[in-house]
Amino acid sequence: MDEREQQARSLWQFYGQERPAFAHAPKSGQESVWDYPRPPALVTDSRTVRVCRMDGEGEVIAHTRQAQRVLETASPPSFYLPPEALQVALQVTPGQTHCEWKGQAEYLVYAGVLVGWRYPEPTNERFSGLAGWISFYPNRVACFVDDERVRPQPGEFYGGWITDEIVGPVKGEAGSGGW
Repeated sequence: MDEREQQARSLWQFYGQERPAFAHAPKSGQESVWDYPRPPALVTDSRTVRVCRMDGEGEVIAHTRQAQRVLETASPPSFYLPPEALQVALQVTPGQTHCEWKGQAEYLVYAGVLVGWRYPEPTNERFSGLAGWISFYPNRVACFVDDERVRPQPGEFYGGWITDEIVGPVKGEAGSGGW
């Protein structure tokens, strides 16, 4: 574990082993983000995932039934789609960030809009299967799981996908800085 990872982990308060008192209890068919693990898990999802231009009725950017979800304590899932799901060409834009789990991210633009990111070479073996897979920002493009329109995770930086099955509160909301 490098120094960046140690620093990030030193800030954690929750690990998905016990739901905090302020967390909402899930009902049948729902998942609490407080039950997700830390370190995160990678889970296959065979539902239909579709990403379109922001109006939701426009051009399809990606479509698949072979998504992967990253599940991490306090955060709604990030859905990753395989490269072959793309229906249009995306351009890599300058700038990178580092995820303590997945390594260096690169960012992708479509029609002049920053729409998503990917990890060309994940540094953690657990996430090696995500190499080149793309996740999209639901506040910049219209994302759907089956036919439900995804709501974006609060906060400009985050890319989690909120659907009716997800209960929180979620990281990114006011007062969630130390989660």
